[in-house]
Amino acid sequence: MKNSGIRKSIRMAVSIAIGLTMGLAMVTAVTQPAQAQTRGIVLTHYIFPEFTEGDIFLKGGPINKGSLNLNALTEEVVFMSKGKVLAIGENEIGRVDSVVIAGRRFVVFNKKFVEELWLSPSSDDAHPAKSLCAEYKCSVIAPGKPGPYGTTSQTSSTVTMSTLVGGGAVYNLSLPEGYKTKPYINYWINKGSQPEKFSTINQLRKLYPHRADFMKKYLKEHKVKIEDIDAVRDFVILLEE
Repeated sequence: MKNSGIRKSIRMAVSIAIGLTMGLAMVTAVTQPAQAQTRGIVLTHYIFPEFTEGDIFLKGGPINKGSLNLNALTEEVVFMSKGKVLAIGENEIGRVDSVVIAGRRFVVFNKKFVEELWLSPSSDDAHPAKSLCAEYKCSVIAPGKPGPYGTTSQTSSTVTMSTLVGGGAVYNLSLPEGYKTKPYINYWINKGSQPEKFSTINQLRKLYPHRADFMKKYLKEHKVKIEDIDAVRDFVILLEE
């Protein structure tokens, strides 16, 4: 009950200096020194290793600029304002059309933010656009329990979200010492009807049974790793040809 109350208080609606008049969650965070930015999965619960200038596009409204990032643990777009990290609240996410950070476009899907990797042109209503999105997710493993003679037990447990939210650590760029992140990606492909999810190459194969021969040949010649979002995107585009 205590953590539940803390999480509710964190998600209070506030107004921020950059002009985004929306319901936002707020928690103080300490940012860490910037590291080299990489595409795809990185060893942190944030997609970008530092807060980066970006734009928040509201439906039928103005464009709001801010120092933004995407938290893979909470799947929220967050931004820095006066030393605090603010996150777009669940009640207001429906007002957001898209968010662009470092040239990468994030859209709302199932009340969470996903990266739009590919969007095909739409010719008419009978042939709607197809799309591929990456849903960045992350679990956290707690430090092992201390053992005899200064050793550490290899048995670690996955940390519940409420544990990190309670102290605000979930919004820090670095987690407490000893904690490890386990990031992964769920891909969502929409071929014009029901979005379908895949998180392995074998699952992707099942979505294109009619392209089995092409996939077999292509994968022999190219190493497509599921965590390489650019390689997965290019592969899907070829499958759609």
